[in-house]
Amino acid sequence: MDNTPTSTPFTNVVSSPSPGQPRGPMTPPLYPSPGPPPTTFTPQAHRPPNQSPSSAGSVGSHFSTPPGPPMFSSPIRPSLPFHATPSPPQPPPIFSTGSGSFPTSSPAHFMNGSTELPLHYPAGSDDSGPESPYVLFSAHKVLKRKKAANVPSLGFGAVVSPGLEIGSGLEIIERDPYRCQNCGAYSNLYCEVLIGSGKWQCVICKTLNSSEGSYICTSKAELLSWPELATSAVDYVSGNRRPGFVPVPEARSTSPVFLLIDECLDEVHLTHLQGSLHAFVDSLPPTTRVGIITYGRTISVYDFSEGSVVSADTIAGDNSPSQDLLKPLIYGTGLYLSPMHASLPVAHSIFSSLRPYKLNEPEVSRDRCLGAAVEVALGLVRGPTAEISRGIIRRSGGNCRIVVCVGGPCTYGPGSVPASVNHPNYAYLEKNSIKYMEKLGKEARRFGAVVDLLCAGNCPVRVPVLQPLAKSSGGVLILHDDFGEAFGVNLQRAAARASGSNGLFEIRCSDDILVTQVIGPGEEAAPDSHETFKNDNSFHIQMHSVEETQSFAISMETKGDIKNDFVCFQFSVRYSTSYQSDVTRVITVRLPTVDSVSAYLSSVNDDVAAVLIAKRTVLHASTSVEAANMRYQIDERVKDIAYKFGSQMPKSKMHQFPKELQSLPELLFHLRRGPLLGGIIGHEDERSVLRNLFLNASFDLSLRMVGPRCLMHREGGTFEELPAYDLVMQSNAAVVLDHGTDIFIWLGAELAAQEGKSAATLAACKTLAEELSETRFPAPRILSFKEGSSQARYFVSRLIQAHKDPTYEQEVRFPQLKTLSQEQRSRLKSSFLNFDDYSFCEWMRSLKLAPPEPS
Repeated sequence: MDNTPTSTPFTNVVSSPSPGQPRGPMTPPLYPSPGPPPTTFTPQAHRPPNQSPSSAGSVGSHFSTPPGPPMFSSPIRPSLPFHATPSPPQPPPIFSTGSGSFPTSSPAHFMNGSTELPLHYPAGSDDSGPESPYVLFSAHKVLKRKKAANVPSLGFGAVVSPGLEIGSGLEIIERDPYRCQNCGAYSNLYCEVLIGSGKWQCVICKTLNSSEGSYICTSKAELLSWPELATSAVDYVSGNRRPGFVPVPEARSTSPVFLLIDECLDEVHLTHLQGSLHAFVDSLPPTTRVGIITYGRTISVYDFSEGSVVSADTIAGDNSPSQDLLKPLIYGTGLYLSPMHASLPVAHSIFSSLRPYKLNEPEVSRDRCLGAAVEVALGLVRGPTAEISRGIIRRSGGNCRIVVCVGGPCTYGPGSVPASVNHPNYAYLEKNSIKYMEKLGKEARRFGAVVDLLCAGNCPVRVPVLQPLAKSSGGVLILHDDFGEAFGVNLQRAAARASGSNGLFEIRCSDDILVTQVIGPGEEAAPDSHETFKNDNSFHIQMHSVEETQSFAISMETKGDIKNDFVCFQFSVRYSTSYQSDVTRVITVRLPTVDSVSAYLSSVNDDVAAVLIAKRTVLHASTSVEAANMRYQIDERVKDIAYKFGSQMPKSKMHQFPKELQSLPELLFHLRRGPLLGGIIGHEDERSVLRNLFLNASFDLSLRMVGPRCLMHREGGTFEELPAYDLVMQSNAAVVLDHGTDIFIWLGAELAAQEGKSAATLAACKTLAEELSETRFPAPRILSFKEGSSQARYFVSRLIQAHKDPTYEQEVRFPQLKTLSQEQRSRLKSSFLNFDDYSFCEWMRSLKLAPPEPS
């Protein structure tokens, strides 16, 4: 299969400073084919600038293009160059990994004048807590032997959230960082420091570097006064150092927001949308600047300069707006972005003045010039704006959010597609529209604008066409059932989430570690977008945006047998804030190495390992056929883990799954049958949106999307966490099931019959659901229903069918069952319907494996 993409990466040029300086759910199944696959990176080892890719040596990424039944050995990998996300229907790209070695270490002792001094670690730099919230490794230890470490079925890697808590939570350093002049790594708490001369040794390449005398001290305890030598994660702030500048609150300030509103809605949908819009502007901080644009066959840009009078400038939507057409808006006296404290009544008046669509046209056939409307918004983002006349001058572009309220497909003007998928030229026109939307998204990113598409209603929005616009700009596309509560919450969270622009993510590892694949929200950075060093073997990723809700899944291998006692990893991200200051976040982690396989398995974090496996698997499940292949690959993967790390049971052909990985197989079973790979949601487009969201999502949301969390309501308003088995469906109980993008509340029939008690229980469950999803973006749907109702199938389909297991297995894996009386257990048993699905234990036995016993 040819994996070479045809598209080329977008180059977001960032000026290079001088060396040593910092860098600055269930929606109607009406959609057609799935959208383009999410971005994946498989990095290439460093090569000299003049060396061609073909001569660099190559080792590709495993599990990149599974052609059939997976082989969990170490095959020869193809040498293919990295490209940006390919246009459909091509498979995800591969970036080959060179076989060249990293720089050799420097001598172990250094001279300070004529006196040799010992090297020192700062006090407290032990590895008792190797992980931070920003970096979660699949194991807390690394195996020394290459053959045992590089078992691809289990794998080793990390989930990195570089934008987590970007507005607070880290030590702020308002000066330039000290960097290794050989490889570009940053000084950190694991560096050895010559306290007599202030020189420090890089943990990546072992080169001795100067601190310009800053680290000179009389004892190693004094080094703790330097934040980068005392903590594993720090933020360096530079660029905007005006008097009175405070770095933390400004990162949290809400970016300007342009609201683009579909004006082709029926009355019911419009009523819901108006309610959400009114609540949205009421929730904004008074200083947040908001612009309002409506689009249909024409584009109306609302002007806030008339005080309490509502007025708008109208532009035709049949073509891309020219510069001459935009000049009156950009250089005129109109005010199209206004702070809420001055324009809140006007905004409410605008929303109240919206009227439902009057013509007798089907929803899908109504003229919507969505592409041209986004172009107009971008023209205003580029500026200059009327704010100049008020004494406020800002740079062209800057952090801005364009939030589009979408009720149907783009059927008019640039980027449009025919209303009917049966149009004889639909495929060709769709392909052109996808290219246009991707280009438009990249243009938005170039000016620091993020485009979020919040879709709702019963009309198909043509996900494959719109997805590239959101993705290329660093935004999201979300499907909703209607414009009601969930839509309104997501509208508020889309505008309020902290973010940075022009992000550059760098990964550096010890000589012994090789990064083989990176999956996440970005693309490989162009060589001229970052500073280069003499022997810089790091991998650079240009991030579309830097947000708390994102993460990267990084797969790694060992190059050979490891002789050192520790390996080091350094992750850094540089981004610009809304006030043009540059923030460089540096996170350094050191992990111990071990010879014992048992010690390694005991250090495995099952949740992180499951998320990494899930992201590598879902990446290749862009169609229903590929999803079926990936379900089979999950089976083979679990078998291979048992064969490599488990043991054969005596007098049996079955293998015992390793007891150290107790929860991993059950999480993978949930993945296999859940919405990401299974068939429990309605249409391929819904799965496409879900997969794109999952591949970029934060660790917490990713984990919940893989394996649901089940909580049963108890007397007194408390909740007990139980396995997500159908044995929780007890008639006298209420259950909350958190599956990431959906939270379900199930009331048993016996409880529902008690009106007062059921109302109090339902209120407690809703409160819990809101607490669980308080900071989650996208906000999940919260659905509640009673036992036996038609909607209850959403809940039942996500539970493991454990009622099919023998009683002793049920009691071992679901101990709460022992608290039920014999009569309650009989009623519970008789309430189940039989399905063809395996239970977890049945699935493991079908693979000739014995599941690990719960602790």
